[in-house]
Amino acid sequence: MRLIYCSILAAMCLPLDAYAATGERFISDCAGSVEIAHARVARVEQDGVLVLGDGRSALLEGIRLALDAPPSVSDKALAVLRAMVLSGTVTFTAIAPKLDRYGRVRVQGFGREWLQTALLEQGLARVAIAPDRNECFPDLYEAEVRGRARHAGIWALQTYRVRAPQDVQDMAGSFQLVEGQVVNVGQADGRMFIDLGSNGRRMFSVVIAAGDRRAFRDFDLDGLTNRHIRIRGIVQDYRGRPEIALSNPAQIEMLD
Repeated sequence: MRLIYCSILAAMCLPLDAYAATGERFISDCAGSVEIAHARVARVEQDGVLVLGDGRSALLEGIRLALDAPPSVSDKALAVLRAMVLSGTVTFTAIAPKLDRYGRVRVQGFGREWLQTALLEQGLARVAIAPDRNECFPDLYEAEVRGRARHAGIWALQTYRVRAPQDVQDMAGSFQLVEGQVVNVGQADGRMFIDLGSNGRRMFSVVIAAGDRRAFRDFDLDGLTNRHIRIRGIVQDYRGRPEIALSNPAQIEMLD
């Protein structure tokens, strides 16, 4: 019986020993199953794509690197990423759908640090939620909050501040974070509208297209009225008015 117990205990400890031997961080439960274990990254492209030693490409899921920032920040973002992945092995996890349209593996990366949270905490990336993936989004948001609280990286730049609803004019095509009070939730032409503003006055709209409504079927949209929220995405111009389209409930952060 003692021999059986020792064998089971050794088997349980083996994965931890394997990660300790490579210097990799233990993988978070939310990150999905291991897709590529103890990989060597050959290079990091200028767009942040990781090219592995076997030729495969990996894309860090859930974040948007600050590559459109001034060089003082964008160059640092690439330098920090390269330092983290080229100095040892990295284990990548993935959940379905695993590939983007270019055949790149969409991953969470774990070297000596969790790559995504390390970049967020240094203000070198922002959380960017995809329509079809939202693994670990609470952890990613918390890491971004820590970076913003320290005014690290992009959060020291006025251009990257979190916007109020009235401050999103003439920003079409840019990725923005907008927060404010929900003054109305309604629908028209098959689209849901979440209006942000103050004193009952609409200043900015968040929209959910008819084709994306299914993703919100378990989300109480009507319950958002009078709540303080933060949303993020690409600002679009719709009939002369700025708006952000939501396709995933994880794009909504509840602030009260």
